[in-house]
Amino acid sequence: MESTLYEWLSFGLRWLHVITGIAWIGSSFYFIALDLSLKKRDHLPVGVSGEAWQVHGGGFYNMRKYTIAPPELPPELTWFKWESYATWITGFFLLATVYYAAPELYLIDRNVMDLTAWQAAGFGIASMAVVWLIYDRLCKSPLVENTYLLLAVVFAMLAFVGWALTQVYSGRGAFIHLGAITATIMTANVAHTIIPNQRRAVEMLKRGETPPAEYGKQAKQRSLHNNYLTLPVIFLMLSNHYPLSFATEYNWVIAILVMVMGGVIRHWFNEHHAGRPAPNWCWAAAAICFVGIMWLSEAGPTRHGEADQQTTSALLASPHYDAVEEIVLSRCSMCHAAEPVWDGVAIAPKDIRLETPDEIVRYASLIYDQAAR
Repeated sequence: MESTLYEWLSFGLRWLHVITGIAWIGSSFYFIALDLSLKKRDHLPVGVSGEAWQVHGGGFYNMRKYTIAPPELPPELTWFKWESYATWITGFFLLATVYYAAPELYLIDRNVMDLTAWQAAGFGIASMAVVWLIYDRLCKSPLVENTYLLLAVVFAMLAFVGWALTQVYSGRGAFIHLGAITATIMTANVAHTIIPNQRRAVEMLKRGETPPAEYGKQAKQRSLHNNYLTLPVIFLMLSNHYPLSFATEYNWVIAILVMVMGGVIRHWFNEHHAGRPAPNWCWAAAAICFVGIMWLSEAGPTRHGEADQQTTSALLASPHYDAVEEIVLSRCSMCHAAEPVWDGVAIAPKDIRLETPDEIVRYASLIYDQAAR
């Protein structure tokens, strides 16, 4: 019953996370496209930077954007924030349920670093906070005056973080934490910059004051960062279902290529929505990155450690060992082998090989968690 409850909790949280993620990403993509499609026209009221006409669901919509704020506030305002907050909250609880509650299964790889469960969880949580603080300081530095230079520095920081995570966790754990760190940056942008700046502007309007344009400028820049980070985050979150993406010693290079690929795809759409000539080189760059990812997924194995001789002797002496060995060799070793015979698997997942008695007993606890539980 315990395993059933755990699986349904994981499934339910994943479902909620996907629902809230769709809501957040959908509204983010829509508003970026809307903002880029606004056109300046002669008849627009003072303070309106542009408008767009749209048709959907049998009706016509006239969308206008005030650069700073309208002269008077309407009685009701729709705030777009809970989509972001709910996505992060459900994602964190899913991370805790799947990875922190059972770190031996997916998160800790003792061939990479011998961590306790508390160390693994603590490092993951601390990395989300520390990387966000570094990112926030970068966005408040003189780099803020050059949008694309700032994006390049943020990319370099995330590339380094991706490499560092692969030196601590399993490939799967590293990818999911790089995704969680990036998603934390995105949600923190909403919670600590975008929404607070909008609230300050509203309060000033209520007092009859004119909000400074800087509020909107800061919020727009953080929103642009979120826009470019969205596609890489989706890939990293999906990667936990596909060992080909992380079960290689070059997984950190794959993570970098994913960020490049997602960024250039978003750039194509941004330019397209803005009505500028579409930079078709973006698709070529994305294709090259994807081919590189596929090639790297076939590359060499990761490290593996030594067997515990005392444990090996005890388990080999068990009267049940022969039955276990028969099951493992017939059910598991086609993938968990020096040369896997299963189509599409180039190297053994996590480089765990289950072809000899020593290898089988070395990973006995993981076999129990993965196959028996």
